[in-house]
Amino acid sequence: MHTQLCKHYLAALEAGKQEEVLALFTRDAIVDSPLYGEVPAAQFYADLFNDTRDSETRLINIFSTETEQRSVALQFAYTWTLGNGKRVEFECVDVFDVAPREEKFTRLKILYDTAAIRPEFERSRN
Repeated sequence: MHTQLCKHYLAALEAGKQEEVLALFTRDAIVDSPLYGEVPAAQFYADLFNDTRDSETRLINIFSTETEQRSVALQFAYTWTLGNGKRVEFECVDVFDVAPREEKFTRLKILYDTAAIRPEFERSRN
């Protein structure tokens, strides 16, 4: 059911279109990220796009549930070129909660192992 919403998200993320990404979220949406912490979606994407020179995504799977909580998860490979030009690659799962009466995300929990990329990420921000 949320397949198109998820594909639109990945396309906007890869294209670096912050306004398009944010249009997929409710105004009060929260993102919980291993590198950025738990912050409002607007702050998260402002920081992410500021720290990004380029990115590539490759969809692996979409997992959806129609329980009361209405969640959908994306498994994808992410190639992230940081602001300093260094490329890092990893596989991650983004778990979204979807608003019950609208096709917008209310919360995003990002899951991946940061051990291999955290040092380069920290260097790129200094």
